[in-house]
Amino acid sequence: MKKLHVFCYWDRLQAGLLREILVHEGIDCLLRNDQLSSAVGEIPFVECHPELWVVDDEAFPRAELFLKAWLENNMPAADPWVCPHCGECSESQFGACWACGRLRE
Repeated sequence: MKKLHVFCYWDRLQAGLLREILVHEGIDCLLRNDQLSSAVGEIPFVECHPELWVVDDEAFPRAELFLKAWLENNMPAADPWVCPHCGECSESQFGACWACGRLRE
């Protein structure tokens, strides 16, 4: 098992969303420390940051690619795009196909 990413404690929702995306893509992962934000002050704040862990070490490089694409794809493109998996057209602001859930390449 390897740690994929450490989020700030205010990015807990994004961490959960990324975990769900990875699980949907067949990458088994865990979210640790996602409920520790209320413990800030009682324990060191760096111990309270949500962590995304990949269970299977062989899936780790693929998970890194998904994470990198997600974090870099904050600015939507101007044109709609066609899903290479199912052929459905999606608006530019969407990072995943609305029909099949496949991530935008």
